[in-house]
Amino acid sequence: MKPSKLVTTLLFTLLALLGFAGTAAAEPSARDATRRDIQNTLGFLPQFFQQMPDAMLPGVWEEMKGLQMNPATALDGRTKELIGLAVAAQIPCRYCIVGHTEFAKLDGATEQELGEAVAMAAITRHWSTFLNGTQTDEAKFRGEIQKLVANAKQAAAVKGAAPAPINVVDGATALAQVSALFGFAPEFLAKFPDSARAGAWKQMRDVQLNPKSALSGKAKELIGLAVASQIPCRYCIIAHTEFARLDGASDLEIREAIAMASLTRSMSTLLNGMQVDETRFRHDLERVVKNAKAAAKQEPVATR
Repeated sequence: MKPSKLVTTLLFTLLALLGFAGTAAAEPSARDATRRDIQNTLGFLPQFFQQMPDAMLPGVWEEMKGLQMNPATALDGRTKELIGLAVAAQIPCRYCIVGHTEFAKLDGATEQELGEAVAMAAITRHWSTFLNGTQTDEAKFRGEIQKLVANAKQAAAVKGAAPAPINVVDGATALAQVSALFGFAPEFLAKFPDSARAGAWKQMRDVQLNPKSALSGKAKELIGLAVASQIPCRYCIIAHTEFARLDGASDLEIREAIAMASLTRSMSTLLNGMQVDETRFRHDLERVVKNAKAAAKQEPVATR
């Protein structure tokens, strides 16, 4: 017996001993129960769920209900959908872009918030490309991120006068502003082409680091982390994790952001691989949103 067959046989035996014997026979009932639950939850059975492999459907639906659709998670619904949109935007996955956009709006997201979520995906992908392409030393990068975080904490504690304004007009003035704000200029910014540094820095400054933007700093960093996790980009994962914590993100919020990235990537693979009809998908999505709005109107108003 070949080693691969031996491992398969042993695994099957172990599953049987643990009570999974007869799983194949139970699949139709599990599939039917899942389809009934989807029907009861959404008001109908969307096409893409009908196309999904029977063995995959129960787990996918349970994960969606437990994370994306669950109002009791650490992350609110709007943040989860904005994470899904950001991840979908740079895969790219048209199905997921449409879906997460509509669900984010359903959860109250504004056009500005939608735009910033996509912009954060673009910024993360931008720096991932440069950091990986220039083969940035990871140990040094980690050290610089730690220094940035330490300097930010110190500045918040001291609350001294704001640095003198610097008009960023070129690569040199961009580095000068970075140094004034953070106490030093990280190597990856110093190595960026001088002719393009001002524009690249302004994108980061005006979106990611802007405390007055539509999205909170924590939401933006969790979006960056989710995008980085499935590129994958180790540098960006390190940076966005530390910056998210600096902005108050808990370990559970961090894990949920990454899990939303996982779910979005998984659904993108299924939807694209099954070649789901896009017109039918959009129609089903409109129906899901319509049913959700109708259900929300019927919910009893809480009384004091």
